[in-house]
Amino acid sequence: MTMNRRDFLMMSTATGAMAAIHGPSLRAFAQTAAGTAIGEMPGEWKASTCQGCTTWCPIETFVQDGRAVKVRGNQLSKANNGYCCVRGHLILQQIYDPDRIKTPMKRTNPQKGRGIDPQFVPISWDEAMDTIAEKIMELRRAKETHKYLLLRGRYSEHNHLLYGDLTKIIGSPNSISHSALCAEVEKMGAFYTEGYFGYRDYDLEKMQYLIVWGCDPVSSNRQVPNAINKLGKLLERGTVVAVDPRMNNTAAKAHEWMPIKPGTDGALAVAMAHTILVDGLWHKEFVGSFKDGGNKFVKGQTVNEADFEEKVTSGVVKWWNIELKDRDAAWAARATGLSKEQILRVARGFAMAAPQCAIWYGPMMMPRGTYAAMAIHALNGLVGATDSEGGLCTGMSGPSSDYPKIDAYLDDVAKAGAKQKKIDQRGTKAFPNLGQGKPGSGVGTNNVANAILAADPYDIKVVIGYFNNFNFSGTGSGRWDQAMAKVPFFVHIVPHASEMAQFADIVLPSALHHSEQWAIVRSKANLYGHTSIQQPVIKRMFDVKAAETEIVWLLAEKLKAKGFPSVYDWLHNEYKDPETGKEPATDAELALYATKLRSRKAWDLAESKDYKGDRPGGWEDFVKKGVVNSPRFTFRKKWAEGFKTRTKKFEFYSETLKKALSAHAANHKTTVDDILTVTNYEARGEKAFVPHYEPPRRHGSVREYPFDLVDAKSRLNREGRSANLTWYHEFKKVDPGEVSNAEVIQINPADARKLGITEGDLVKVSSVLGSITVRARLWEGVRPGAVVKFYGQGHWAYGRVAAADYGKTARGANFNEIMPDDYDRLSGSTARNGGFTGVKIEKA
Repeated sequence: MTMNRRDFLMMSTATGAMAAIHGPSLRAFAQTAAGTAIGEMPGEWKASTCQGCTTWCPIETFVQDGRAVKVRGNQLSKANNGYCCVRGHLILQQIYDPDRIKTPMKRTNPQKGRGIDPQFVPISWDEAMDTIAEKIMELRRAKETHKYLLLRGRYSEHNHLLYGDLTKIIGSPNSISHSALCAEVEKMGAFYTEGYFGYRDYDLEKMQYLIVWGCDPVSSNRQVPNAINKLGKLLERGTVVAVDPRMNNTAAKAHEWMPIKPGTDGALAVAMAHTILVDGLWHKEFVGSFKDGGNKFVKGQTVNEADFEEKVTSGVVKWWNIELKDRDAAWAARATGLSKEQILRVARGFAMAAPQCAIWYGPMMMPRGTYAAMAIHALNGLVGATDSEGGLCTGMSGPSSDYPKIDAYLDDVAKAGAKQKKIDQRGTKAFPNLGQGKPGSGVGTNNVANAILAADPYDIKVVIGYFNNFNFSGTGSGRWDQAMAKVPFFVHIVPHASEMAQFADIVLPSALHHSEQWAIVRSKANLYGHTSIQQPVIKRMFDVKAAETEIVWLLAEKLKAKGFPSVYDWLHNEYKDPETGKEPATDAELALYATKLRSRKAWDLAESKDYKGDRPGGWEDFVKKGVVNSPRFTFRKKWAEGFKTRTKKFEFYSETLKKALSAHAANHKTTVDDILTVTNYEARGEKAFVPHYEPPRRHGSVREYPFDLVDAKSRLNREGRSANLTWYHEFKKVDPGEVSNAEVIQINPADARKLGITEGDLVKVSSVLGSITVRARLWEGVRPGAVVKFYGQGHWAYGRVAAADYGKTARGANFNEIMPDDYDRLSGSTARNGGFTGVKIEKA
């Protein structure tokens, strides 16, 4: 039987459930006794984890008569205080979305491209896994295992199996994460100043002054429930400032909104640092002081390094001499479009609250974004906020045990394949990707499409992707359409149809993280780390499998039958039940045993004798409670023990970056200045090693494309998987400036008047790459000269609610289609922030 697009979406299981175009009924898949009201029935709260954003909140789902009917935060969680945000509540519609993929499917139309019907037909898991295994065996027989590519999207701790170890045992270096599409640049700010490559946490309870910079903690950028819980009291007792071209949720409540010109964040940061130093407001206990007790930081004057005695920091005088001495508030006002008075007021107010203050900054995903992130994070150091009570902290996590080693299962073919270069071109001259201090240590997700199209460093023959949709989420998204059309064999493991799945040869229906699979995740918030369980809180309605465990097992069985037993032996021998010692015999047992193994230190008292956090009474108690909280973060340890930088101090002159950049230059037998030229940065010489202002790199002249396109994230986006839910569209107005059940681009009324545009007009938004058509939303919450478009709409293949005509016509517009693919090449991250895309607006 051949299916067209509509049949693909309409296909259902034997439940006989019916779903209208308006979305799923939450009663659709359960049998209830006649006359019984759902609210009167007994139920049970079951623990799991929400992965709607990277907070990864411990949650509980209320299950009645086998169906999920309510979601709340885990009442034992110290990260979210027992609450979840709106993303958690959207779980219910996600579970019962009638457009979920319900069975494995294969493509019968060899042609691939946007708008081309794949003509999927249903197949068994046995046929699907046999086909995939044979494609992998073809690579092994040809000794081309490096041409296997794994593309990871949302993941649990068990990504170690599918993303990590399976790829290595097959014999490929190509485990590519989605991370560089999201937020890797912000990690560069903390890493190249204090040696921490990760997301920070904030002591909101004792903070007196918070600057929210390029993000919106009550809607996105992690730790949302805790931010919502704590922000109100902070607004009452202290000061909150929002730095953003648009008035987001936090800005709407803040004491001050700084509508900065997109891409000039570094200018504001260095001017604030200049002001703090000239006014003598730096935190002397952390930074140090002049030996004579005075202050020699005077605008325009060079300071002798020997005159200043630093304490926990390194290079503050070098930073002043190289970058800061002339960067005053008047200069920054011209660059940023902000007033000199506001810059001075905020800089002084922030420093005077030290160290009970912090800057909570966002992704900084723009060309040259690394230096902006460094400049912003350096302010946290200048006021002694890092590792200080009332400031910010790093490094907490929940307990976990190690996964089994795989060395014994790597044969010569695997070892040879793993030595090949990675497909994302990391470590090449143009892509230093210095994510964790070494050339090529950072992922370059969005560049993979270019590499596939150019077959550089080689061609890719087999791709497995899971929980991702790069054809929609990657800037310059048309490149992904071309790249995936070129790939000979592509397997997509996802719970819902998507643009990327339209290019698949086989589609495998994945279980949902939060309600249908065994796994754990670890995260942090509110000064606590946590280990949180994911478990099947309901019985699966469809023929779905857990991507990172169950599908790996099924593939292992097929590979063994074809003469390659290494994967099966690894799983069978190493993933034994830690309580009974039993070896896994099924995919379901592997999933359960892997979860028990990874979480063992969280629940096995014998394995965690020295752990000072929560101590559940065994596996069953852990499953019931669902979360193990770490001890509360201990401040000032880094002050006493040192930072993980080259100097062991907080670096204003980054010896850590100098070492990494110099190593990359040496690898290519050239100079650091040459590397900076090739990678599109303006710094030369010593400036490359200090936080500094890099002017925005922009696609499109201001004359022809006068507006800066600003991307925004909705508080309704469950990691981009919300657009087929009716609640997502109905409640869009929770995002300031947005309109429910509509697709709009926000423009300042003053700009609209000049163009003759009125509320609701259809407008054409054009860049150097192409154009999209949307409705105009006139709103004062956008700075003049900028326009704002929210991410999440514009799907042409995501389900009947998300698309106007599935597989053909999008509902709304996707700005990634008109954003060029550009990069912050020091990190390898794709650019999507900072107004790097110039656009023109015309009445359509």
